[in-house]
Amino acid sequence: MTTTDPAAPDIVESPSIVPLPTIRAARQRAANGRFIRSVSSSPNESADTEGLPPDRFLDREVSWLQFNERVLQLAADPAVPLLERARYLAIFASNLDEFFMVRVAGLMRRIATGIATRSASGLEPREVLDEISVGAHDLSAQHAALYANQVAPLLAGEGITIAGWDDLTEEEQSQLGEMFRSTVYPVLTPLAVDPAHPFPYISGLSLNLAVLLIHPQTGREHFARVKVPPLLPRFIRIDSGPDHLYRDRFVLLEQLIAAHLDQLFPGMEVHETFTFRVTRNEDLEVEEDDAENLLTALERELTRRRFGPPVRLEVVEDMDDHVLDLLTRELRVSPSEVYRLPAPLDLTALTTIADLDRTELAFPGFVPKTHPDLAPVERSAPSDILGAMREKDILLHHPYDSFSTSVQAFIEQAAADPAVLAIKQTLYRTSGDSPIIDALIEAAAAGKQVLAVVEIKARFDEENNISWARKLEHAGVHVVYGMVGLKTHAKLALAVREEPGGLRRYSHVGTGNYNPKTARIYEDLGLLTCDETIGEDLSRLFNQLSGMAPRTKFKRLLVAPRSVRSGLVELVEAEAAKGPDGQIRMKVNSIVDEALIDALYRASGAGCRVDLWVRGICAVRPGVPGLSENVRVRSTLGRFLEHSRVFAFGKGSSPQVYLGSADMMHRNLDRRVEALVPVTERAHVKTLAKLLDRVMSEDVASWHLDGDGQWTRQHLDDDGQPLADLQSQLIDSYGRRRRPGRRR
Repeated sequence: MTTTDPAAPDIVESPSIVPLPTIRAARQRAANGRFIRSVSSSPNESADTEGLPPDRFLDREVSWLQFNERVLQLAADPAVPLLERARYLAIFASNLDEFFMVRVAGLMRRIATGIATRSASGLEPREVLDEISVGAHDLSAQHAALYANQVAPLLAGEGITIAGWDDLTEEEQSQLGEMFRSTVYPVLTPLAVDPAHPFPYISGLSLNLAVLLIHPQTGREHFARVKVPPLLPRFIRIDSGPDHLYRDRFVLLEQLIAAHLDQLFPGMEVHETFTFRVTRNEDLEVEEDDAENLLTALERELTRRRFGPPVRLEVVEDMDDHVLDLLTRELRVSPSEVYRLPAPLDLTALTTIADLDRTELAFPGFVPKTHPDLAPVERSAPSDILGAMREKDILLHHPYDSFSTSVQAFIEQAAADPAVLAIKQTLYRTSGDSPIIDALIEAAAAGKQVLAVVEIKARFDEENNISWARKLEHAGVHVVYGMVGLKTHAKLALAVREEPGGLRRYSHVGTGNYNPKTARIYEDLGLLTCDETIGEDLSRLFNQLSGMAPRTKFKRLLVAPRSVRSGLVELVEAEAAKGPDGQIRMKVNSIVDEALIDALYRASGAGCRVDLWVRGICAVRPGVPGLSENVRVRSTLGRFLEHSRVFAFGKGSSPQVYLGSADMMHRNLDRRVEALVPVTERAHVKTLAKLLDRVMSEDVASWHLDGDGQWTRQHLDDDGQPLADLQSQLIDSYGRRRRPGRRR
């Protein structure tokens, strides 16, 4: 789609975001009595399932599509600032890309190899794939229509225009033509298809031009493919002169290339041009037990990833049928895997628009604050993080509490402190230019014992992680890659310091990655503590990760894959025994584990209140008579990605509370090293309990899940006024905090 840039564009209203057809179909099957079917038992399923119906779990893949639908609803909300609506469109597109590369690709691979089994929701693998196809097609169409009919015209009304080539003046076309010849043309590689030139390999997520050429002498039609260079800017700014100082006009790179194809194919007539995009299976399979060196094995697998089979083909809606036939035949995709969409394809590029310096069209500015307990007494003095930790435990809530002046400063000060003898840390996702990486290197250079447990199999960060893992190794850091067969997902840091009374351990246990960049947009929790028992547990866990200690036991931590599931189920059952006096509250990204869900159902049946705050996938059916009358499920999305995990058990002023890295999914509980730490200080427990209660309030905007699997957005009160936004409330409340004892 191309847009002109009139002063006052007509905005075509697209239909509101509607529930997915997959969900409506599931509800219809339930009404017809065909939804309940026998479900084969899972190794993770609770043994105590007597009296629980077989259709008690929602499908995880459909639930994920519903999560992305909620992102799309934010993009459709006129109350959301315009540039943020563009950002949500980009997030939706990026989410869907990853869903196809991993979840859909994995399901297709299991079906092809004959190892796929019926899901816990009762659906056969082919049924799940059909549900995904219907839902993804519907959402993709809504996504494209929302951009074309609402967001793009509104952007144009604000002077932010993606212009078509024919909308440009001759002077603008001439300027861009010079830019094409000097910058774009040299990196293009036209690939013809004929008996001497086989159909080219189409890399995953690349944007491509399918070009129909006609030989002027023979009149024969020829096909060629031109890849849009991914390293060049997708949005090319148009220099409109001083008269348009406050306007942002762009032309898409693929349009610039299409307008100059005659220079790539001199002597041929360019008949038609269409854009297309392929999504491939990019999930990794590394047989660790057979790999002599995990790093080398992963590097080989990353090379093979580029050649994974296609799982989705996106084409512009006006693509010629015989061109589409050629693509589907050569790429070996089925009709259900083809997505016809209006141009432009690949709206992940809208992050460029969302990042424009137009503050009036974005969320209000936000700067994280230093936690009051970590703020220096004198403004000119540096904070003493280790000294603050010796005084008391410190509960951090990012991004409201600055990551750089808390967790990052903790690692940096430990690295610089001559009395610190050792630093041990897990690293799942970070950046090669991270100050934390630099601090670990400096610590090793100073002679400290430094251990980095690097998870090089962190999905889609593998290449980056390999790069900076080698950088750490070359600097003298002891780098290990965790335990065979398990991903190390726990967020842990430990510094051992020599003090007059002996060695003291300084610990950090968190819910988010040690990444200063994502810490500004991810909502996470962390605990800084000198608790000796927790420090001892961390020492044991690090020894298990770096050495051979399969029988390690922990006093305070719950550690997967051994004790997170069993420990949480035990806590759930203890609350269930209290009946109506019991209360269970959880905040997670996803919950699909059957054993835990069954325990929650039993607790509900005993009269215990169960409140679940779930950002993404949820297999729980809340509010079902005879199953989950006392279960409520809420979801919140906003400017920050809700990422923390909290588990609270009990009413009153002293519930048992844990925080940590684990979601309630099979992979986290069975195939990852995860850690949950108890929060014991009364003030911290109260803070977390208040946070968990707040999202359940009828005064706070959220999505509510019902027993049929339908999410309903509740963001307006009975008078049509907006309900409170949780993250905005937290920005305000954290911004007003003062250090105890300080004058205002």
